[in-house]
Amino acid sequence: MTFEQAEGVVRAVVVYDGRVLLVPDGDGWALPYGTPEPAETAQAAAARIVYETTGYLVDGTESLDPGEAAGEPAGEPVDEPVGETAVVCQLLTESPSSGGRFTPEQLRWTPIEETAGTPLPGPVRAYLQGHTPV
Repeated sequence: MTFEQAEGVVRAVVVYDGRVLLVPDGDGWALPYGTPEPAETAQAAAARIVYETTGYLVDGTESLDPGEAAGEPAGEPVDEPVGETAVVCQLLTESPSSGGRFTPEQLRWTPIEETAGTPLPGPVRAYLQGHTPV
């Protein structure tokens, strides 16, 4: 497994117990996101962004392939902004530290099936559809 320096925006996909972590974003909700530091991989950036934003410790484990999205015909463009990477993160702590930009009361753990109205990149939506509890 090789890791490359991340560029653009990194979005962290934190799923725990059938729910996805969302943070306030303008008038709505979004995945935790930010920009990588110089020479930082997407996985490391995602873990840092989640900690700085929410106080949760996570491990960035898997970058999602921007080339595929559920329900998209082969060869069709995917609704994925250029220069954006989504990283699936494993939650390492069930309680956040007090160092996050948002307090626990400002965060939202949304059931995956209730994310339909949340603007999510195509690969993230495809990943979540594959992980919706039955």
